[in-house]
Amino acid sequence: MAIDVYLTFNGNCRDAVEFYAKVFEAEQPQIMTFGENPPNPEYPLPEEAKNLVMHTRLDIEGSNVMFSDTFPGSPFTVGNNVSLAYHSFDEDKLQKVYDRLKEGGTVEMELQETFWAKLYGQITDKFGVIWQFNLNNEETAY
Repeated sequence: MAIDVYLTFNGNCRDAVEFYAKVFEAEQPQIMTFGENPPNPEYPLPEEAKNLVMHTRLDIEGSNVMFSDTFPGSPFTVGNNVSLAYHSFDEDKLQKVYDRLKEGGTVEMELQETFWAKLYGQITDKFGVIWQFNLNNEETAY
C-alpha cells in the first residue's frame, strides 16, 4: 500500500478539508467525529471534543490525503502537524518497518488493536518524522 500524508489541525479541520475539497474539485469528504467513536468508560469524551474531526480523507488527483483535529488538551505545534501514514495488509512487513523506524526514535503509541485497524501505532523517528502505522484488512482499509 501507499504512504499517505496525514494533516492535523487545531479545531479547524472541518473548514480546512472542505476548503481543500473545493480547491481541488474533490468529492465532499465523509467526516468521522470523535463523538462518533464507540464510547470508552475509562476515558469519557469531553463535550468540546464531540464535534471535532477524528478522521477524514480526500482523494486529490490520485493522492490520498488524510486529516484530523488534535484531541483537546493534546499538544499542537505548527510544523509538527504533518505525518506519514504507512498502511499494510501484511502484519510481518508492518512490524518490521515499525521496529526499524523506532530504532533511535520515540514510540508515541505501541502497535495495538483499535476499532479502525487490526494494528495501529505511532513513532517519531530519529530524524523527527512522525509515522503512523495501520494494519488493515479489506473491511477496514480507509
